[in-house]
Amino acid sequence: MKKLILVTLLFISGVSFAQESDQKVDFKKNEFKGNALFLVLGSFDFSYERILNEESGIGISLNVPFDNDNWDINYALTGYYRYYFGKKPASGFFGEAFGMLNNVDDYVYEESDTNYTYKPKTITDFALGIGLGGKWVTKKGLLLEINAGVGRNLFNNQYDDRDYELIGRAGITIGYRF
Repeated sequence: MKKLILVTLLFISGVSFAQESDQKVDFKKNEFKGNALFLVLGSFDFSYERILNEESGIGISLNVPFDNDNWDINYALTGYYRYYFGKKPASGFFGEAFGMLNNVDDYVYEESDTNYTYKPKTITDFALGIGLGGKWVTKKGLLLEINAGVGRNLFNNQYDDRDYELIGRAGITIGYRF
């Protein structure tokens, strides 16, 4: 009789733990964010992120400068995938992989028969890169994010001594999860 009671208790506790671990946490899955750092530096940088599950999300970001004296970039459109390591859904420390379509005013080295010159040229390129960051989300959905990353432009490598072989991505971002 004791063995039957013990087996029954073990079975009930095992089922209880299994049901507990199968429950999914319900959370909001959309985020709209603005990069406060870039706004201060003269550029609009807005992002939308869709949370796929508790550990990952995909997003898109658009950066368009309004102060052309401080920016050589004309625009950057970035798609990214993030993997989160935090305890809360889609928050905490993260790593990201991104692809960035960027258009910059660059100076390229051109040589002619008699001299060598640097000439301004507008170049559109695509970069692949990686980044790191952290995200903190309140219970009401407000969020703060800090991130930085670097990528390498893949095309237009025919120009020697190009300024934008590497391209950066950074931000101090505030937003809302809904």
